[in-house]
Amino acid sequence: MTTSKNKFYPSALTIAGSDSGGGAGVQADLRTFNALGVFGCSAITAVTSQNPLGVARIDALSPEAVASQIDAVLTAIPVKAAKTGMLFSAGIIEVVADAIERYQLKLVCDPVMVATSGARLLEKSAIQALTQKLLPRAAWITPNIPEAELLLDRKLADRAAQLDGARALADKFGVSVLLKGGHLIHSLEAVDFIVCDGKCYRLSSPVAEAAHHASHGTGCTLSAAITAGFALDMTWQQSLCEAKNFTYGSLNESVKIGKGIEAMYPPTADAIDDITLEMIR
Repeated sequence: MTTSKNKFYPSALTIAGSDSGGGAGVQADLRTFNALGVFGCSAITAVTSQNPLGVARIDALSPEAVASQIDAVLTAIPVKAAKTGMLFSAGIIEVVADAIERYQLKLVCDPVMVATSGARLLEKSAIQALTQKLLPRAAWITPNIPEAELLLDRKLADRAAQLDGARALADKFGVSVLLKGGHLIHSLEAVDFIVCDGKCYRLSSPVAEAAHHASHGTGCTLSAAITAGFALDMTWQQSLCEAKNFTYGSLNESVKIGKGIEAMYPPTADAIDDITLEMIR
């Protein structure tokens, strides 16, 4: 097997927590970057003791340690896009927001607040820093329904409310929004709503067979795949469609990693023909 020592790889940066179980967080982000042909760099914000069944412990790093990791990467590597996941504290959010501004990074912000298991991944005192200092600096935000409800302080009980919520988030923070609809699956479609440049879009795929029992890390994987697309200079339409394709495929090709435990895994099949993006108004 021969390898080229001269091939240039575009790089992306994930700023997120470590998941000891490997299904979400930095581990999922780097796995996704690698599968999509992007060199992955990381700044770890917290070390979590967790597996797909729950979070046992969180040890956050100091804001100074997070800032040092980001500077170490960006002073040497021309990162083309970055994403954030679990940030945990106001201090960490502040140094991340400062770095995004100083380095003029294209940021995909996944506003991770609460784990699927119910564990809080963002301190209550950090919500104001998230909404005032980081979200307005992002190019895209990718909340799920519970996160959008927290950010908007209202319930989003159906798809009409989900679309209205996506528009409200775009207006509130001045960013492009992909509002994930995985918590509203009541049919054969998994539907996300997008607001970009004042226009609304519907992004959909079939519901994967493993959607309800291998979904740990779905949000991390989707936002990492979007970031990889931007690092590869895709248009936002290409990036979001390919990310939906990758996430859908990762659920379809989930692997067994323990007794009764499945995990998403990078797919071998291409299901892009099953992905639909349409402008709706």
